[in-house]
Amino acid sequence: MPQRLAILLSACLAALSMPLCFTGPALALRAIHQDLGGGPAALNWVTNAFMLAFGACLMAMGALADAHGRRRVFLCGLVVFVLASLAWTVAPGIASFNVLRGLQGLGAAAALAGGGAALAQAFDGPARTRAFSLLGTTFGVGLAFGPFLAGQLMEQAGWRSFGLLLALVGGLAAGLACWCMPESRDPQAAGLDLRGAATFTGALGLFTLAVLQAPAWGSAGGATLACFAASALLLYGFVRTQQQAARPMLDLSLFRYPRFVGVQCLAAAPAYAYVVLLVLLPLRLVGIEGVSAADAGRALMALSAPMLLLPLLAAYLTRWFSAGGLCGSGLLVCAAGLLWLGYCPPGTTGLALALPLLLIGSGISLPWGLMDGLAVSVVPRERAGMATGIFGTVRVTGEGLALALVGAVLTILIAHGLALAAPGVAEDSVSQAAQSLATGGLEQALALLPGLRAETLLQVYGTAFQHLLFGLAAVTLLTAAVVFTFLRETPTPCVPAVPAKT
Repeated sequence: MPQRLAILLSACLAALSMPLCFTGPALALRAIHQDLGGGPAALNWVTNAFMLAFGACLMAMGALADAHGRRRVFLCGLVVFVLASLAWTVAPGIASFNVLRGLQGLGAAAALAGGGAALAQAFDGPARTRAFSLLGTTFGVGLAFGPFLAGQLMEQAGWRSFGLLLALVGGLAAGLACWCMPESRDPQAAGLDLRGAATFTGALGLFTLAVLQAPAWGSAGGATLACFAASALLLYGFVRTQQQAARPMLDLSLFRYPRFVGVQCLAAAPAYAYVVLLVLLPLRLVGIEGVSAADAGRALMALSAPMLLLPLLAAYLTRWFSAGGLCGSGLLVCAAGLLWLGYCPPGTTGLALALPLLLIGSGISLPWGLMDGLAVSVVPRERAGMATGIFGTVRVTGEGLALALVGAVLTILIAHGLALAAPGVAEDSVSQAAQSLATGGLEQALALLPGLRAETLLQVYGTAFQHLLFGLAAVTLLTAAVVFTFLRETPTPCVPAVPAKT
């Protein structure tokens, strides 16, 4: 029993470090810009380089873990993650920093895939469901409290110190795994599908590039359309390779089952209902409203606090209610919170801002503790690497794509508002100012549009942000309908994780 708990602790520590790596830099973006420079496009890659590498490599790492050893892939991933985190402290410019962010994503993908697969071998039955529920809750807590920790560290020791925290947590996970985690592999695994991995990564990378660069290149520009077309071709190639492979990375036949489709839709839901706010709100609070990083981190506590309790409560409630009903109900609550937040203009503080954030956090916390347990039940135990890889890929890829799409939509909405407010200004200046505002650069936008007052820019930004939140609420409502429809069957009850008594 102590060995199994140690394996669980090691996997949870790894799961904790990865969302910290995602949310922390969002709050530090203004400080990173002041220290390393870079335009709006480069600053977008601070977040997206990590998410792109993480999401694109997760499924391939699951296959590698099954074929070459879950412990080996887990430890190799943590080593890459720790070294890249330590290199934060000496990054000389924004380009090298973004490369390190990509390496962090690669290491995180290997660690999460290997750790999840190893966890599935260590636990069986209800204990396995409890373990994965705790793993998902730990991931959610790290995702939620990243802004708070980043704000406090930035105030005390600067943004580079956050890399030391990530290296410490990742190093503890690796040290514990070296002691307690046995090696395991799937004897039937065929190894890494190189064609599948290359086509999937290429399709995702080109799509993300096109979305991020669309405001600068033009949504109908030749380069943008070429990237979208190439992405579609590579995606088609990926589907073909998976249909022909004896042991595919992604078993497409699973999409014939409504419950599998429902679980994947559920995996993507937090991306646009919750995760994007962990990036957009720090940019708004720090860059647009002038709030300090520490105060912004404290303000986001209302969004993150429900993660401490409600995921475990949701697992307990499955004794009486279906997981699908709980998940769909949570998404409805989250959509209501997004609508409410849309009516909070820039400058809203205190309880008026905290209440809608608390509602959003509470709504998304209900499905958060159930998703991992549902996902791991989709495939047989020996294909645990594929199960965690598919679910994790949908979740993380959804987060990366949601961030890219939401950022592009916000930029387009701001550009439309600026064009109406300053009809005589050159289109290039409006586009650059919109990109700056979308990444929290109010001062840069004012410099590009000297004829407009700060109050006008704030009004334009507030209107664009409101329309964006209304759109996110509509998508969340649609996802809730899908979840209610496809997850109507009552799965095996999820028993809440209870800390071991000492």
